[in-house]
Amino acid sequence: MATILIVDDDAVIRDALAEAIRDLGHEVRVAASGSSALKVLETEQVHAAFLDLRMPGMDGLELLRRIRSREQPPVVTILTAHATAANTIEAMRMGAFDHVTKPIGRTDIAQVVARMLAVGDPSVLSAAATTDKLIGSSEGMRAVQKTIGLLADSDATVLVMGETGTGKELVARAIHEFGKRKSGPFVAVNCASIPSELMESELFGHLRGAFTGAVAERLGAFRQADHGTLLLDEIGDMDLAMQAKILRALQERVITPIGGKPVDVDVRVIAATHRDLKERVQAGSFREDLFYRLHVVPIRLPPLRERIADIVPLAEHFLALTDRGKALSADAAATLIRHHWPGNVRELKNAMERAAVLVRGNQVTSADLGFLEDARSAAVSSVDWPEEDLPSAVARLEEMLIRRALERCSGNRSEAAKTLNINRQLLYTKLKRYGLAENDEGADAGH
Repeated sequence: MATILIVDDDAVIRDALAEAIRDLGHEVRVAASGSSALKVLETEQVHAAFLDLRMPGMDGLELLRRIRSREQPPVVTILTAHATAANTIEAMRMGAFDHVTKPIGRTDIAQVVARMLAVGDPSVLSAAATTDKLIGSSEGMRAVQKTIGLLADSDATVLVMGETGTGKELVARAIHEFGKRKSGPFVAVNCASIPSELMESELFGHLRGAFTGAVAERLGAFRQADHGTLLLDEIGDMDLAMQAKILRALQERVITPIGGKPVDVDVRVIAATHRDLKERVQAGSFREDLFYRLHVVPIRLPPLRERIADIVPLAEHFLALTDRGKALSADAAATLIRHHWPGNVRELKNAMERAAVLVRGNQVTSADLGFLEDARSAAVSSVDWPEEDLPSAVARLEEMLIRRALERCSGNRSEAAKTLNINRQLLYTKLKRYGLAENDEGADAGH
C-alpha cells in the first residue's frame, strides 16, 4: 500500500481520483493548491502524486519543480485538460513520470498508479525553454512530445521516422530547442538533395586546393554544428560509401576534411527518413551497423490521417499564420477531416495558404477546398451541414465518426478506440456524452 497525493483545485476531480485510488487499496492525501500540497509533503511520506497543471497561484509545473528539489521526491504525474506540446515536453524534462490528459478513467488510473509505483524515483531533469511549435493533442503526437521531453537533455542519437510531410525536421528542432545544446547551432542537411560526389565535402568540409574547384576552405556541416545539433535528413538515401564514413564519425566523434587531418567534433546527431531502413538493410542498401548506431532512440511520427483530432487545430493555425483574417466554416472542417492527406501536414499547410490567398470572403468553406483531390468525392456531401458554429459542427462529426468506428469494429470499443487513435476511457466518455453508451463502463475523472 502506498500513499498518493492528489493536487487539484477542482473538488469534483479530487474526489473522483481519490475514490478510484482508494479502491486500489492505497492511502490518499488531497490538496486544493500547490502551497497546501507542500505542507502535506512536509509532514507525511508520499510515494506518488497527481498534480493538476492549471491551478490559481502556484501551477502544476512550479509545484513539480519544488517537489523535484526535495531529497526524496515522490513520483509525479501531471494531469491537464489543456495539453500542449510545450507543457508536455517541459513536464517530462522537469522529471514528471507522465503527462496525462483529462478525462482519465479508472482503468487508466490503475495502470498509471501501477507504473508509477513500479519505477520509483525518476532522474531529475532540468528546467526547459518554452515553445509550442509541435501542434497536436492526438495520442500519437502526445507520445512524440513525451519522448522529446525525456531525451532532450541527453546526447543520445535519435532516428525520426515518418512519411514525407509529417514534420520530421520540426521534431529535430524541438529536441534541439528543449535540450542542453539549445545555445549551440542547429544545422540541417538533406541527404537526398546533395549529389553523392559532393556529400563528403558538404558534411566533413575540405581544405583549399584539395580538389579542382576548391578555391576556399569549407567547414562542412559537422564542424558548423559543433557544440550543437546536426540533422541528417533523409539519411536512407545516402550511398553505402558515405554511410561508412558517417558511422566512423558517430563512433569516434572525429571527422576528416578532404585534404586535411582528423578533427574532433562535439555534435548531437539526429537522423530522419521516410524510408523503411530495416527493409533497406535487408536489401543491402543500408549498413546494418549504422542502422543500429542511429536507432538508439527511435521516434515514429504518425501520418496526418492517423491524427484526426489534430487536423482542424492545425488548419486554423496555418490560416492564422497567413494573417489574412480567414476562418474555417463547419463544412470546411468536415471536408478537411475526411481528406486522406497523402502529403500529410505539409499538404494541409499548403492547402490553407492557397485558400487564404484565393478566398475573397472571411470564411473558408467546403466549396473553397474543391482543389483537394478527394474532397469532391468525400462522403461529406451526404451529410447535412447547417449553419452553426464550428465546435458544434465538429462535435456532430465526431459523433458520426465514433458511430462508424463502432460499426466497423462490430461494437468492440477497444478496437474502435484504436481505430480512432484515442484511449479507451476517452471513448467511453464520448459515448456517454453522445448517448451511445449501452451501459456504465466505470466512473471517469476529468472535465
